[in-house]
Order: sequence, then structure tokens, then C-alpha cells
Amino acid sequence: MKVIDHLTNSKDTLFSFEILPPLKGKSIQSIFDGIDPLMEFNPKFINVTYHREEYIYIERENGLLEKIAIRKRPGTVGICAAIMNKYNVDAVPHLICGGFSKEETENALIDLQFLGIDNVLALRGDSIKTESTFRPHKDGHAYAVDLINQISEMNSGNYIVDDVQLEQTDFCIGTAGYPEKHFESMNMTTDLHYLKGKVDAGAEYIVTQMFFDNQKYFEFVKACREIGITVPIIPGIKPIKNLNHITFLPKFFKIDFPDDLSRALLKCKDNKAVEQVGIEWGIKQSQELKAAGVPCIHYYTMSNSTSVKSIANEVF
Repeated sequence: MKVIDHLTNSKDTLFSFEILPPLKGKSIQSIFDGIDPLMEFNPKFINVTYHREEYIYIERENGLLEKIAIRKRPGTVGICAAIMNKYNVDAVPHLICGGFSKEETENALIDLQFLGIDNVLALRGDSIKTESTFRPHKDGHAYAVDLINQISEMNSGNYIVDDVQLEQTDFCIGTAGYPEKHFESMNMTTDLHYLKGKVDAGAEYIVTQMFFDNQKYFEFVKACREIGITVPIIPGIKPIKNLNHITFLPKFFKIDFPDDLSRALLKCKDNKAVEQVGIEWGIKQSQELKAAGVPCIHYYTMSNSTSVKSIANEVF
């Protein structure tokens, strides 16, 4: 079932979450161990992130450095199929621009269609560690809107190889939105302009970047509606779990902590205390969002479901 159908057919706020593929060497059971505790809350869909290749440099005997491409996590497509088979719940694979040609993207979408996976979240993706800025594949897409256009074209039966008659796909496309704006955008106005372009290209719903101030989400939704974006906007929530998150999350995701949250975190002496603050704040956020009638609350678990379970126990 498509995500958009789940959203439009429900009168109540839905529950969903996102997981990471495990590091290579771990079994599929590590995925199931993170999902099992959350199934009691009846998630309508589970997102699975996609991770592009990274590069390492190995010094050879002649003193030269050889660039080696590696993938630290197994394929998202296979994990989505395993989730749908085990839990009978819709899986939403992330598709990214970085590291992939248009042909590779098309092949991935054909595989998804074959497996009966009819939802995708289309993202540009981040730059890799060895690059200071995002660099698209030379035969790929530079922006998420271009990726959405390719998926929409396939939904219309238009493939890269146009001399072969292929079936139309029927993907429900989601995209990302940024209540505190994407860090590369000049301002919120331009960021909203680009977001509307993604919706106009075929995105049927928006999932937001994590935020910790609900007012910023409400203002973001209002601004979207004012420029004609009418699709559902799902708030994304990330429970803070350890001391490292206090500096890492604002730095990496370019987000702010509200004053009340920052004061509570400054009192924390260890990870256990931080996790408890994160749970309490997540409950407060989620209850307010649910009371406001949001279509769904989407949790970023990072494949560790303990905090999200504690929050969901109080909300769903």
C-alpha cells in the first residue's frame, strides 16, 4: 500500500520510523531486533536509509596511493523486501542522487517494482567524508528534484532506453523538507521554492528533517501552505540519546535546541541522564504534535528503538 493512501485513509495520527542498514558482518536479525519492540504500535511504514560508497586510500609499495571504493552497509532493497516479508508492513527505501548514475537508479527502481515495493523517498544525499561539498555522479542527478522527475517519468512509462516497451511503474514518491531550512539554501524563501519544485515534480508527501522546537514545524507547515504546497507534511522526531548528540546534532544537521531543552541537557553528567531528557522531550513534542492533528509522527531510531519505544508508550 502506498504511503499517501495510509495518510489519507487514516483519521488518527500514524506511527512510523526509520532504520539504518546494519554494518557489514551483521545478520538480518540485527534489523529485526530493532523493529520487533516497535511493532506493537502498528507502524504503517518503515523507512530504510541508503548509504553510498565511501573511499579509502591505501599506500602501495611504490609509495603511490590507491583509491578504493567500499560499502560499509548492505543493500537497502534487500532489507526492504525482508521487512515486508516478515512483518507485512510497507517498507520505504531511500533513493539518493550521490554515487549513482541515472541508469543505476532506473535499474534499482525496476528491482523495487519487481519486488512489489511501491514507495520511495527521493533525496539528494550528503557528500562523502572525502568531499567538502556534494558532487553528483557524472551521469547522475545533482538535485533531488531531478531524481523525482526520473521516477515520475517511469510512472508515465518513460525509461532511459526508449526503444524498449516497459510497463509503467506506480511509485509513491516522498521527499524531505527542512523546518529550519537546508543548510545550503540562501534563506527559507528559496528553500521553500525548491521544495515546491519537488512537489510539482511528483512528490506526494514530505517528511521533515529532525527538529526539537514544534513551533518551527508549525511555522514551516504554514509557510508551505501559503505558497501552494498542499501535500501531507510528516514531522520527523529524533530522541537525543547521548552526550555526543548535544554537539553533533546541531553541527551536522544545522538545527537549534530550544532553551528549555538546552538547559536540561547542560545538567546531564552521563549518557543515561541525556537519554532520559531525550525521552521526556520526545514525549512532550509528540503529544503536542498529535494533539495538533499531524498525519503521522516519524521517528529516527538509528536502529536503536529503546527511546522511541518509551516515547510511543506514552503517545500511541
